[in-house]
Amino acid sequence: MVAVPRQVHAAAAGAAAGAAASVEAGAIRAVLGLPTTLLRRVAGEPITRDGQRLDTETQVVLKMMALSGKPDPGSLGVPEGRAALLAQTTSVGGRQPIAETRDLTAGGRPARLYVPGGRPPGPDPLLVFFHGGGFMHGDLETHDAPCRYLAERAGVRVLSVDYRLGPEAVFPAAHDDAFAAYEWVLDHADELGADRDRIGVGGDSAGGNLAAAVAIQAARSGWPCKVQVLVYPATDCVDRSGYRSYELFAEGFYLTKVYMELANESYAPDPAVRGDWRLSPVLMDPADLPDDLAPALVATAGFDPLRDEGEAYARKLADAGVEVQLTRYPDLVHGFFNIVGVGRQTRAVNAEIATRVGNALRRDPEPADEDQPDSELDQDPTSESGSHQPGTDGERDASTGLGSAELGKG
Repeated sequence: MVAVPRQVHAAAAGAAAGAAASVEAGAIRAVLGLPTTLLRRVAGEPITRDGQRLDTETQVVLKMMALSGKPDPGSLGVPEGRAALLAQTTSVGGRQPIAETRDLTAGGRPARLYVPGGRPPGPDPLLVFFHGGGFMHGDLETHDAPCRYLAERAGVRVLSVDYRLGPEAVFPAAHDDAFAAYEWVLDHADELGADRDRIGVGGDSAGGNLAAAVAIQAARSGWPCKVQVLVYPATDCVDRSGYRSYELFAEGFYLTKVYMELANESYAPDPAVRGDWRLSPVLMDPADLPDDLAPALVATAGFDPLRDEGEAYARKLADAGVEVQLTRYPDLVHGFFNIVGVGRQTRAVNAEIATRVGNALRRDPEPADEDQPDSELDQDPTSESGSHQPGTDGERDASTGLGSAELGKG
């Protein structure tokens, strides 16, 4: 029997998913386009948990997903789960404009370069991006829309890298691919049109875990890394039972406990490796974190099982003297990074994240100031000035300011 590459399966699945997703996306757009009062009625009673109120648009999308009868990708076999995730992300991602894309190979892995329009001549900042999907799902296509959106909104080049997945390739395959791809980018910055001194790394969920590991490896190896962008990152693969968010949001808010357990079993079937710093950086002693670790932009979602471990890692970095901006969006769920084609709230949030990314990659080094305190602000991200606070339905569009906790500055 001839083995069929995963990219071929992905292309076939993408064609099927595209047709179904276009219909589903149209339905979602139509419903979310309803006046606020009608949208609230469609959503049903407001959902409040842990002092947070779920965004109305998000509540409607979750309700539509439940009514569709489609199973959780984590309850399916791996090939079916990959197709299901592609269908989901396509339905909410839309077709985002971008000046140019180019498929290439980075460090031996498939990759896609996104080039924004309207840039002045000369090399651009570049973000190396790793997609989420529990180390078992996801590819260039599942995250095509958010990468397009990020590149155009941030005004930077984005290189999305496809890495090996479990269970076909177990730990540390994905991490090895991520390290190799990032080093390749540094060595080929000129042909990518990138400024080598303004290259950063980012990712969402499992990709956020890879980005965190790459940032650590970069600091240890003396590689340039301007910023690490961690969107609801997975940071503890050993034992999540001690995190309040893991228990509160284990079911009903998109990412489930079942999915996370399957992810661990698929990529790290040997429990003995799950405490490795690459899989569980939150368990590291702050003293073991390298000097000159890149500043971190950390974004979490209030209704996300991974919320607390992501925020714990942000504080771990701050304790080590790393400059950290931690932002919790208390009214959103895991997966909001992919929702750039429908609704208002998630698009506004992603636009704000993109602005932060662009500013961080373009920022010139600050001169040392011995009188500057180590921590400008060290507060709970759930406090009013440390998070993006949900407003009432009528105030939603006006309440999208990105508040953040500045946890530390080295």
